[in-house]
Amino acid sequence: MKQIITGFVSLFILLASLELEAEQSRWSFDLRLGIDFPTQDLGDANLDNGFGFEATLAYQFIPHWAAYAGWGWNKFSADQSFAGSAVDFEETGYTFGLQFEQALGESALDYFIRFGGLYNHIEIENSNGNIIADSGHGLGWQLGAGLVIPLGKQWELTPDVRYRSLSTDFDIGSVKKDVDLTYFAVGLGVSRPF
Repeated sequence: MKQIITGFVSLFILLASLELEAEQSRWSFDLRLGIDFPTQDLGDANLDNGFGFEATLAYQFIPHWAAYAGWGWNKFSADQSFAGSAVDFEETGYTFGLQFEQALGESALDYFIRFGGLYNHIEIENSNGNIIADSGHGLGWQLGAGLVIPLGKQWELTPDVRYRSLSTDFDIGSVKKDVDLTYFAVGLGVSRPF
């Protein structure tokens, strides 16, 4: 964990030292809520649609390009699964990557494309809210696209669609279960450049 945090801090220090144009804000903070639509079963668990949130910090290091990092939480439920009945699967962890942003024609809107990685884990909780298994952190990836809609000079609305993928495994008793969590996330964010 220390190595990841040190890596993020080093990346931000490096990016902050680059000479950039002074026309617009370099940093932005984004809070996002979303609905998640699984694309396949998680092992033998038929997941219900989920929901989640994410907070990210981005730094524009050259025009149109920004590096971002953040933390997120997503929750899915299943009536039956390899871990028992009436369980929740909670994916939490870190997100990082690059974002390209460009004006959309002559309008005031911008569009963006994100591609990056995940360093997440999945916890399985029973109906009492107790954690019964944890996959441990592992690497995944994501792709996304959306719009930037100005809300005055200080705020932006950022609707987007993402595809996320995380492959991991669980040790439940003496059984090892390999699983893939893949889903589309449709979200709405509020961003503040500074």
